[in-house]
Amino acid sequence: MAGLAPNRTPVQKGDLQRFRIGILYSSWHEKIISRLLEGTRKALLAHGFPEERTLFYQVPGSFELPLAADWLLDSKRVDGIICLGCVVKGETQHDEFISHAINKSFLDLSLKYSRPVMNGVLTTLNEAQAKARSGGKKGNKGEECVHALIDMLTLEGQIKNIPK
Repeated sequence: MAGLAPNRTPVQKGDLQRFRIGILYSSWHEKIISRLLEGTRKALLAHGFPEERTLFYQVPGSFELPLAADWLLDSKRVDGIICLGCVVKGETQHDEFISHAINKSFLDLSLKYSRPVMNGVLTTLNEAQAKARSGGKKGNKGEECVHALIDMLTLEGQIKNIPK
């Protein structure tokens, strides 16, 4: 399969002007979420994405992200969504049930609306791991979601513009 990768054309700064992005974020784990939001904002600005074309909405918790994403996608006001949250392991398996439901819902929404829904929900064993993944030693998941969203929007344009 080596050598079969498509010739990728990076998105130019002006290309992002036409997109409108939704950012949904949880109110739980406020310190972690604020770090994810900061990484997201910085990455969008670094790519020349206009802040006025970004819609920010807070939801009560990570479990509510898929429903809010559904509402936002159904409104046809966004080309893609980044969902930010944090689920930390507790004494029970509750975190696993929440995480599986969220992951499946994001996939279903992406397919239902044919628009990217980026999963920026951290699922960690403890707060130290969450900090490491929200601007620490392991990077910033919000920033990673921006890169993935841009890649998906670029890929969509490439696929839809293939000559017949």
